[in-house]
This record gives sequence, C-alpha cells and structure tokens, in this order.
Amino acid sequence: MLAVLGAMVPIFALIVVGLLLRRYGPYGDGFWLPAERLNYFFLFPALLFMSLATVEIAEVELLPMALAMAGAVVVMGIATYGVPRLMPIADPSFAALFQGAIRVNTYVAIAVAAALYDSAGLTLVAAGVAVVIPLVNVLSVLVLSRHGTGAVDRSPGVMRQIARNPIILACLAGIVLNLVGLEPPGVVARFLDIIGRAALPLGLLSVGAGLDLGAARSAGRTVGVATLLKLLALPAVTAILCLALGVHGMTAAVAILFNGCPSSASSYILTRQLGGDHRLMAGIITVQTLAAMVTLPLLMMLIWQVF
Repeated sequence: MLAVLGAMVPIFALIVVGLLLRRYGPYGDGFWLPAERLNYFFLFPALLFMSLATVEIAEVELLPMALAMAGAVVVMGIATYGVPRLMPIADPSFAALFQGAIRVNTYVAIAVAAALYDSAGLTLVAAGVAVVIPLVNVLSVLVLSRHGTGAVDRSPGVMRQIARNPIILACLAGIVLNLVGLEPPGVVARFLDIIGRAALPLGLLSVGAGLDLGAARSAGRTVGVATLLKLLALPAVTAILCLALGVHGMTAAVAILFNGCPSSASSYILTRQLGGDHRLMAGIITVQTLAAMVTLPLLMMLIWQVF
C-alpha cells in the first residue's frame, strides 16, 4: 500500500500543481497551449521513441498484451451502446460518453507505469500507445460522425491526422529500429534521453492546467456512468482478457493500469470539432482525473493480488 501511494502521490501532486498554477498563477493560455504543443510534438515523442528503440522486445509479451488492451477497448465501446437503453441521452452527449469510456491520458499512464516499474513499465506503455491510440481515435471519429450535432463524415481528414500523429510515428519508428537491430548513435541517444526526461513533468502539469472544475461541478449522471465505465469496467475487462490470453506479471499490470487511466484532453478537442457535447466531455475528463487519484492506487493493489 505504502509503495503504491509513494509512487503515485507525486504524479497526482504534479497534476494538482498544474491546476493551481493555471487557476492562481500568472500562466494563462499564452503559456499552457504552447507548452502542451511542445510536449506533444517534441518532448513526448522522444521519450516514447527511446523506450521502444532500446528494449529487448523478445523478453516481453507485447502481442498478447496489445490484443488484451485493444480487445477490451472494443468490448467497452460496444457496451456503451447499451447505456441509451437504460437512461435517456442525447446523441451529442452519447458521443462524449463513448470517448469517456475508451480514451486514455497517456501522460498519466506513462508516469504511473514508469513510477512503478521504471524503464520496463515505460516501454510496455509505449507499446500500448502504438496500438490503442490509433484504435480509439478511429472509433471516436466514427461515433462522433454519427452522433455529433450536424455531424458529417470527416474521417478522411482525421485519419490523415492520425497517420501524421507524432506520438504514433515515434512509437512505430522505435519499434522498427528495434526490430531491424539498430540503435541510435550515442550522442543522439543521450540528446533524446535528455529531451524525454522533460516530457512527463510538463505533461502532468498540463493535465492539471486543463481541468475544468466548473464543468465537474455541473456534472450529471452521464459523467458518473462514463467514470465507472472507464476507471472500473474497462480495466476489469482488460484483466479478464489478460488472463484468457496468458498475460501475467508486470505486463498484465501495465495493460490494466493503462486502460484504467482517465480520459485525455484530446477528447475535448475532438468532441468540440465534430459536434459532440464538449462541455460534458470537459466534465468527464475532470471528474475522471480526480477520481483516478483514488481508483488507480486501489486498482494497483488488486492487480498485485491477482497477477
């Protein structure tokens, strides 16, 4: 218990610091938006690339882990379509609910895995990012195209964005370099390592700065449903699939933790662009991030009991 809290408290403390700096400090959009773009396009890709380019892929169960993570996302996506049968929900709100049930904040996932399992955990999450992030983007676009207000099929443009996504490209480049047996030259590796070390603290501060407490206070039961699906049901399905596919130990733990992390801020941007209920999406992201401060440590303790 103390080991889990010792690993996770600093992570969520950074998120809270980001929230306080945005709310009370001299840092507005003129600081946070460029900082987030710097992290997204430069720092974070360097971190993921190096972790995948230098790992011994044969030593980890990447394929069954990826199948468990992606399979759980698909199952949860299908399950969300049962929610309108149980409670009235408008189409734009359903689009937000759907994203809230399947998308993940990679900054939180990377930070938690690295804190608990060091470089091995970082590598496993990076592999998960390469598989799950394209999947959830495609599914989210399809649902928003159908359920968004005045929605039209903009998937070709979004698919091009996915193909140019720096995080996905960095993961794929690291895997390819690893598989062909090449390593970055020493100077390049050290340069990228220094850059990558800045990614997580800045990313976590940006997560906190992006929280919308006003949207959280006005949250209704849809936010509660999305939070239960994402923080409890999705990791539970992931655990079942890990057991079924023979994924054990640290690999299973990272897969479950990854899918048990809160939704990302990019969900809000996509929801606003494609006509979903972006105010509801902001509430879902905020409530899930705050609730994850409790659910992730509890989830980790349960994982250690089972796996």
